[in-house]
Amino acid sequence: MIDPRRLRVLRALADHGTVTAAAQALYLSPSAVSQQLAVLETEVGHALLERRGRAVRLTATGAVLATHATKIAAQLERAEADVAACAAGVTGEVTIAAFATAITEVVAPTLVALRELAPGVRVRVKDAEGKECHRLLIAGEADVAVAVEDRQTLGRWDDRMLREPLYAEPFDVVLPPDHPRAEAPDVDLAALAGDPWITPWPGNPVHDAVVLACHKARFQPRVASLSDDFRAVCALVAVGAGVALVPRSALPGAVAAGAAVRPVRGHGPTRKVFTAVRSGTEGHPLLRQALAGLRETAASLPV
Repeated sequence: MIDPRRLRVLRALADHGTVTAAAQALYLSPSAVSQQLAVLETEVGHALLERRGRAVRLTATGAVLATHATKIAAQLERAEADVAACAAGVTGEVTIAAFATAITEVVAPTLVALRELAPGVRVRVKDAEGKECHRLLIAGEADVAVAVEDRQTLGRWDDRMLREPLYAEPFDVVLPPDHPRAEAPDVDLAALAGDPWITPWPGNPVHDAVVLACHKARFQPRVASLSDDFRAVCALVAVGAGVALVPRSALPGAVAAGAAVRPVRGHGPTRKVFTAVRSGTEGHPLLRQALAGLRETAASLPV
């Protein structure tokens, strides 16, 4: 009989590509991962890996079994959710991974509401940007992810997570107070082609959204400063270090810093935020409570 715990090791190898990376994801040693995979090959009776020097890759049989491993993991998650749903009352712990602005605007207010509605639910929060948010969810280190949709999030984990739209918000232009367009009713991005830009770091979905918006306006932004903290971005803009595009929910920092905020002329970029849970956990009562709270809070955002 195939041991589901060894299927988890095979799935980690399929996800991460190397024994070393799979071992890091599972908090095991590389030798322990290799031993588990060798035993799994014996249990299956077929070669699952092709070894090429120090590198390994899945055989066709290994790839098929890895696909089944994903389905089995989801079914086990459903079994746990069904058992939890039958338990009396809703108590336990939920871990939410989210990016900083979502924590401020959505997750933190949701925690306040949950304390009143479900005092037995303990919520832990992990600040995570981009791919790290998804990694925490898939690795089981978070139960709910609140993330920004971008090209990296589309498709890769579709068979491992269930996603639902949470909210969408436009980007606004943030300008130094003495900028020539600081008093304009709206701003054409093409008019900012000659300005220095302040953006999040590459790999942050907002960085990609800003660069794409500038490309659509037919110019390559000259990035002068980088920060993933929108308060820092707005503070730099306010002292004349450059211009920026900032999601609307992060704009209180711009106003506080003294920067000018103007809408984008025409169809500007939009940040789409979604929630995700691992496939099979969607019926868990704790997660249903947390997701319902996030949706209710997000519905009240002034975006």
